[in-house]
Amino acid sequence: MKIVSKWILCTSMVLSSVIAGNSPSDIKVLSSINTDGEITPKTIETALEKAGFTVSVNRDMNKPFMKQFKSSNFDTYNLLTFYQKETVLKLAKKYPHVGLFAPMSLSIYSKKGENTISVSSLSAEAMAKIMNAPSDDKTLQDLHALVQKTLKGAMPKAVLDTPTYTTQKPQGALVTEVSMEMDKEEWEDELDELKIGFEGELALKGFVMAGFNSLGDELEEANYEAYDFYEVYSICKLVVIYTIAQSHPEAGAYAPCSLYFSKKKDDTILHIAFPSVYNWMSSMAIDKESDVKVLKNAQTGMESLLKELTSE
Repeated sequence: MKIVSKWILCTSMVLSSVIAGNSPSDIKVLSSINTDGEITPKTIETALEKAGFTVSVNRDMNKPFMKQFKSSNFDTYNLLTFYQKETVLKLAKKYPHVGLFAPMSLSIYSKKGENTISVSSLSAEAMAKIMNAPSDDKTLQDLHALVQKTLKGAMPKAVLDTPTYTTQKPQGALVTEVSMEMDKEEWEDELDELKIGFEGELALKGFVMAGFNSLGDELEEANYEAYDFYEVYSICKLVVIYTIAQSHPEAGAYAPCSLYFSKKKDDTILHIAFPSVYNWMSSMAIDKESDVKVLKNAQTGMESLLKELTSE
């Protein structure tokens, strides 16, 4: 097996212009009074599906919170991943990093004892920043508009919450990427070996595979055959989402994060990429020492895993 790994700390071209005080909120939070309990994670899932989205996972996080940490500040805390096939196809033709949002994530939560339910999702500008796409990309803007319209339909009395913090300048690259040269003829066997190694190491590093999407198969079914493979893992680390959710329940807009493996046809380079924790810190102005520590530990843990995987 011929393997040459190369680390690329990749960020968008607009990174230098993102400074405190002059950027809109990266995370959109819709909140609604829910005294009668009619709005639930399931009704929101149903609304998304009716609007043409595929929901990959809608996971109740309170159970693992209670099992591992023996406490929860929430009556409801769900992480939901979803995507729209037609939109992903349009984006795939323009942006190699499309897998970072195929699927997208949102959090659905009600704080303990309160009669309000909230849903958080990323803005079009935040997704564009991470994908290295123009902030006014029409496909992303239309996607964001449809998500918001669908959520408002599921939560008719919802209002947009304004965050009390201001987006900060990122302290590091927004996307972490590793590339590796694959054998021209035996890449399928190499991919299988890499995936087995990756999936086997996740739990050892404290990560959970929350979902998987063979995006390449869907692109091929739509007659877009630019890739030999494009596979997306939904990855989370329970201690991260539990810790950050205490002060920032909207953080679920970034969790689980999508990590992809891709290789274009007639190319020998495998690309692996995921959004770094610096998105969390920047978007939510996270500076509490214990929060920063748990985020950076997750970042270095995944970096270590991928380095080991691609340098054997």
